[in-house]
Amino acid sequence: MTVSATAFPRAPVEVDAVAIARDLAVRFAQTAAHHDRTGEFPTANVRALFEKGLLGLVTAREQGGLGEGLEAAQAVISAIATGEPSTALVLAMHYNNHAAIRRGQWPSHLAERVLAANRRRPALLNAAQAEPGMGSPAHGGLPATTARREGEHWIIDGRKSFVTGLTGLAFANVLALTQEPAPRLIQLLVPLDAQGISQVKTWEAAGMYATASDDLVLRDVRVPIDHIIAEQPASEPLRRDEAGGNVFFTLLAAVYQGVATSARDDLLGHLTQHSPSSLGQPLASIPRLQEGLGEIEVLLAANARLLQSVSRDVDAGRSVDTDAMMLRHLVIENAVRVTDLALELGGNRGLRRDYHLERHHRDAVTARAHAPQSHMIRTILGKAAIARFNAASHAARLTG
Repeated sequence: MTVSATAFPRAPVEVDAVAIARDLAVRFAQTAAHHDRTGEFPTANVRALFEKGLLGLVTAREQGGLGEGLEAAQAVISAIATGEPSTALVLAMHYNNHAAIRRGQWPSHLAERVLAANRRRPALLNAAQAEPGMGSPAHGGLPATTARREGEHWIIDGRKSFVTGLTGLAFANVLALTQEPAPRLIQLLVPLDAQGISQVKTWEAAGMYATASDDLVLRDVRVPIDHIIAEQPASEPLRRDEAGGNVFFTLLAAVYQGVATSARDDLLGHLTQHSPSSLGQPLASIPRLQEGLGEIEVLLAANARLLQSVSRDVDAGRSVDTDAMMLRHLVIENAVRVTDLALELGGNRGLRRDYHLERHHRDAVTARAHAPQSHMIRTILGKAAIARFNAASHAARLTG
């Protein structure tokens, strides 16, 4: 499927969103270690993003946003992640969902409700699809969360896991199975101040701790009957569109590019400023460490080029096929490698919390948990390669 060129029309250059993001990242970095230790949700960071207009980055200008595309969005996410990556991941999920609104995939009355809230206050939005029993819908299976109709309302019961940013969300796009003779999979807009909503602290991860990716519990939660965002027969796998995948994979990868960039910067600070008495000059003068830094530069440069190229193609309306999926795989694996190298080259100090390298490594490794995981992507791509080869071989036999 070719992504429409109207998915992300470019906005007039009036606000340098990337420069704003870089400035904010410097501020966010000052409390990043605190959020890592405590898991406290970065509420002040989200407020700052709102005040600078960045929560509306991908919202159309006529709807009160900045009207920017994927190239700007991934650059903003990477910049924010250099300061505080949990904030960046929450923002990436917010952008991913608002990009679907921008593409016209939401009913207009629901889109306007969310957009109006986003103009007035920090009204974060994310999907709630994974569950304790099912895991991610990417693995298949039906949700245990149910929606039954009662008059002009849906009554929702269930529990969702790994809801990134849950503490700060205003709305969730909740996946549920209808209790009907012919069940449907429906996605419902649920305001998280509704009666029957509760949260359970379950996110005790080694990295990205402040994302508050906790469990959302819904008990007899009532939402109007017209709050359906999308629907399909329950007998079909959950539908995903190519445009949405391109945005999600690119923004997710951008988070961990920012993490890896911070690891490089902190490593450079250590190697250029520390001069052991036995050496008599900075550690950066050692050829082995210079080579290691060079490898890091190669990995970061490759990531940056991939992110820029794919996002530009998406903004221009060109089909990128599976490139965004491969980008997600490569950028994340490269980011993990960068932080691994930073730990190795940092020596004993690399393990100290006050040098931050071990924090960057924990954050980067956490990326491997995002579905679809790298092994799933490789399997998808491998099957596609086999199918292409078999098709070409069959065609050759027919013409030969």
